[in-house]
Amino acid sequence: MTSAAIDSRPERVEAEDLLATYLIALKARKNLSDYTLRNYATDLGQFFDYLDDRGNGLRTVDRLLVREYLSSLVTSGLANASVSRKVSTLRTFYRYLRNEDILDVDPMLGVRGPKKEQRLPQFLTLTQIETLIMTADGDTPKGLRDRAILELLYASGIRVSEVVGVEVANVDLDDQTVRVFGKGAKERMVVMGKPAVKAVERYVQEGRPRLAQKPATALFLNRDGGRLSQRAVQIMVRHYATEAGIEKAVHPHLLRHTFATHLLEGGAELRVVQTLLGHANVNTTQIYTHVTDYAKRKAIEESLDGIARIEEERRKSRERR
Repeated sequence: MTSAAIDSRPERVEAEDLLATYLIALKARKNLSDYTLRNYATDLGQFFDYLDDRGNGLRTVDRLLVREYLSSLVTSGLANASVSRKVSTLRTFYRYLRNEDILDVDPMLGVRGPKKEQRLPQFLTLTQIETLIMTADGDTPKGLRDRAILELLYASGIRVSEVVGVEVANVDLDDQTVRVFGKGAKERMVVMGKPAVKAVERYVQEGRPRLAQKPATALFLNRDGGRLSQRAVQIMVRHYATEAGIEKAVHPHLLRHTFATHLLEGGAELRVVQTLLGHANVNTTQIYTHVTDYAKRKAIEESLDGIARIEEERRKSRERR
């Protein structure tokens, strides 16, 4: 079936119209990013294509058809995490249609996606994070800025989108706090340690004035005096990781993982870490307890292996006598 034929079908036209209205509603209610909205549109567009191929529209979808669609995604080799995301997209879309009284029946009721494969977050050791930060030790405006960013990322666990969004007015060096705006424009206050406060203060006093070629409200500026981009921070973090000789793939979010893991290893309560990270659900934060548990188990196993090696050497030594 050609795209022109698809577009001319009343069922497809209705679906596209409802999708457009739905995306506008999401943008207004949840303040989602354009990137997230594009993902929603792509996922639903693929579902619409599947319905077109079978001569169905949104109003004739039942639970069996949805399951057949999901089965086709799995058979095609799509990762479980991606299939789960599409299930979530369909579920919220059909819930919207029900709440708006556009549909009487929700075909997503009782439909579940495949179980996600749980992968433990990677993190840096204390030595690695210290080496990474110390590598950015220049006196140039860029060097001072980069050091301040690395210190802040690790000290507060904020996202790369949040660090580039920080305004000068959001920073209180006396209270050692920074106000950031996370997903969905949710505001929260994060705390900095003394090394981060010192690095940010030095950047503000010595580095930022030399970058600010024009009036700007952003804390972290690029060489042209504009707000630093997320991409620039990602490249910067990778650069210093390479300079520091860290072999694993280092990115800003890895510093967030490291912040959370080190806090829990230091005895911080899970709810405190949840608040600092800005997680809406404590289950999201729970993954870091698995990381610390794994690290403890590995340390114990290595210690036992070491003891076993020593005992083996002693046994061989006795046999040689």
